[in-house]
Amino acid sequence: MSESGKHIAILGAGESGVGSAILAQSIGFDVWVSDKGEIKEKYKKELNKYKIDWEEKQHTESKILNAQIIVKSPGIPDNVPIIQKAKESGIEIVSEIEFAGRYTKAFIIGITGSNGKTTTTMWTYHMLKNAGLNVGLAGNVGYSFARQVALEDFDYYVIELSSFQLDGMYTFRCNIAMLLNITPDHLDRYDNKFENYIASKFRITQNQTDEDLLIISADDPVLNQNENLNKGKARKLQFSTEKELKKGAWLQKEKLMINTDNNPFDMIYTKLALDGKHNAANGMAAGIAADVLRISKDNIRESLITFSGVEHRLEPFISVRGVEFINDSKATNINSTWYALESMRKNVVWIAGGVDKGNDYSELDQLVAKKVKAIVCFGTDNTKIIEHFKDKVPQLIETYSMEEAVKQAFLLGRKGDVVLLSPACASFDLFDNYEDRGNQFKMCVREL
Repeated sequence: MSESGKHIAILGAGESGVGSAILAQSIGFDVWVSDKGEIKEKYKKELNKYKIDWEEKQHTESKILNAQIIVKSPGIPDNVPIIQKAKESGIEIVSEIEFAGRYTKAFIIGITGSNGKTTTTMWTYHMLKNAGLNVGLAGNVGYSFARQVALEDFDYYVIELSSFQLDGMYTFRCNIAMLLNITPDHLDRYDNKFENYIASKFRITQNQTDEDLLIISADDPVLNQNENLNKGKARKLQFSTEKELKKGAWLQKEKLMINTDNNPFDMIYTKLALDGKHNAANGMAAGIAADVLRISKDNIRESLITFSGVEHRLEPFISVRGVEFINDSKATNINSTWYALESMRKNVVWIAGGVDKGNDYSELDQLVAKKVKAIVCFGTDNTKIIEHFKDKVPQLIETYSMEEAVKQAFLLGRKGDVVLLSPACASFDLFDNYEDRGNQFKMCVREL
């Protein structure tokens, strides 16, 4: 398909923006890339290599509003002036995923949810790759979907989809969609209305047909009581760690069961690669998709056992003088930290803090009372955490850097304890992103 002569503006020159630019140029668009911030050097080199015009530290309105289509970075809110002006001008505004999806005929597995997206995406990809399928990994992990559509030729894609990415989708269709769970998150982008965030998540199934599949948790009350659940045309399979099902995936005594075609599969639950019921749920969702794709039971079982996990998500790092350090920097909300604390089997020194997203810390009270011996806060504003937990733990210390937080946590720990970085907050106060936060944590631990 040629788009020769059409103008496209790409806002944001990170991985998704540059990938979109490469794809757009390859199919004939006249491409303009604009970033309000500074573009990383590696992306400048790439844009220059492909002879794509770009600007940084500004948005030139005349060039952007001259476009027939705008691809917007998921990090740019809809209410910024340039987006409002583009809407008023009737310019089509889409996400990178929507844009790239128009130029591939590959089989799409899309995965969303408030928690567990990355782990489930990586686990599903691991299963398909192990089975020998020609599969790409995209979304919030790896290279952008658009880049791969431009430069690769995959038969399958496993794509992690955030609510921000889903908001910019209109025709994009998942052959298999997974909706893992919904808890309040990013409400500042949704007028502080939970129902708006829920509607965003359900966009993953909006274009599915009766030939497609929606994999969904049977344990999540928000999902199962929502009117959007019955609006879609896709057939549904559920997974549960709380009750036995006839179809889908569930726990039955010591076994994990998967049944999509009346030919049940089972394995010993404790042999799963990752601990915790939340990870059993993630593995079940991935296993259902693999079973529907007719991947062999032996391949599924092997992949459930051999998956190595995701960096920065409950990542066991090293032990220093008997104190174990775990990097859970990807825990950017209360629900993720709840799962992290729930899976701990030792006394915990908990490192928490960052940019609060309207957290209700009372949801953690029972686990904190049971498992946490001390809290070390770090970040530019720890007021809310301190006020909530100051009378609930034996020790609470405020710090202002990762180095100081790690040192204080180590001093509070004893042989046999675990120091858990699970911030429950976004990372943008002191760090570039959660990866930067996790990497700094590991660097500071190495220096103890």
